[in-house]
Amino acid sequence: MSTHSFPTFADDDRCACTSTATFATCCKPYLTGEKVAPTAVALMRSRFSAFVTGNADYLLSTWLQETAPETLMLDPRVEFYRLDIVGHTQGGPFDTMGTVHFEAFYRVGDTVGSQVENSTFGKAGGRWYYIGEA
Repeated sequence: MSTHSFPTFADDDRCACTSTATFATCCKPYLTGEKVAPTAVALMRSRFSAFVTGNADYLLSTWLQETAPETLMLDPRVEFYRLDIVGHTQGGPFDTMGTVHFEAFYRVGDTVGSQVENSTFGKAGGRWYYIGEA
């Protein structure tokens, strides 16, 4: 029986969201609570990084309470390895709503797959939240 664990990222590693920035300058400040994501796309990227690193607490805290599950169990055997932002509407620093169309690629053992979603985000109290699939 093998054990699986979520990967960790050093500050100077390429960010888990697969941007060109380092983890320390991209998603880490959001995942640690040092900063809040200023846009819907930044929140989407940080949530992808949370899936990569197994940070269920961050996922739940950035999910609109009315649409969020009570608990979230992440499976470390599901290895997310690439995020493509296909497009977005609104979701900027001065908006209150936005959508992000993305494709997230993953592996489970020798099987590869992807999830395509057009997600809706809302802003309340100066923070962006994931609402659900548009």
